[in-house]
Amino acid sequence: MNRSVVSFGKLIGLVTFVFISTASLAQSSLKIAKLKYGGGGDWYANKTSLPNLIKFANTELKMNINPAEDVVEVGSPDIFAYPFVHMTGHGNVVFSDAEAQNLRNYLLSGGFLHVDDNYGLDQFIRREMKKVFPELSFVELPFDHQVYRIKYVFPEGLPKVHEHDGKQPQGYGLIWQGRLVCYYSYETDLGNGWEDQSVYNDPEEMRRKALQMGANLLSYAFMIL
Repeated sequence: MNRSVVSFGKLIGLVTFVFISTASLAQSSLKIAKLKYGGGGDWYANKTSLPNLIKFANTELKMNINPAEDVVEVGSPDIFAYPFVHMTGHGNVVFSDAEAQNLRNYLLSGGFLHVDDNYGLDQFIRREMKKVFPELSFVELPFDHQVYRIKYVFPEGLPKVHEHDGKQPQGYGLIWQGRLVCYYSYETDLGNGWEDQSVYNDPEEMRRKALQMGANLLSYAFMIL
C-alpha cells in the first residue's frame, strides 16, 4: 500500500475525528454506537445491552451519554463521530480492505473499539483485525491494567457472566504506541450481562458486575479522547 496514501488517510481521519468529537462534546451528550459488519454474523445481537449500559453509566457515574445507541458501518466516515464503538456477534466477520483501512484510521485517530465475543466470534475477529493491524496481535492484559480499575476494581480481571467451554474469561488488547485501541472480551459474554434481566434471568449481582466492567471500558475510552 502506498505510504503517502495511508499517511494522508490517517491525517484526514484525525482531522475528522477531532472535529466531530469536539462538536459532540459541545452538545448535550456524547453518543456511542454498535458496529455493523459484513460476513453474515449477527452484529445486531443483544438488543438491550448498550441502552442498559448507557443508563447505568449515566446514573452511577454521571456520564452524559445519549440514551439511544446508534449503529455505524465499519467503512462509514460516520464512525469518527463516536469515541466508543461496540462490536458483538456469534459468527463470521468480514472486513473489506477499505473497511479495514477506515477502522484503522478511526482507532489511530483516538477512537476505541470494544469487541465482545458472544460465543463463536473468536476465530473471525482475530483474522479480520489482522487486516486492520497487520503488525499487531492481541495480547492478554494484566489485571492491574487501567481498564480493570479506572472506576470499579476487578482484581481478577473480567467477570464470568455465562459458561460455554468452562474456560476462564480473558481480556485481550491491541496496543498501538502504548495506547489500548481495541479491547476484546473473550469467554465472558459481557454484553449478555448488560441485557434486560428478563432475557437471561442472571442474578442481579452478576448483571451489576458486568455493567460495572462496561462502565470501566466507557470511562477508559472517554479518558483517551
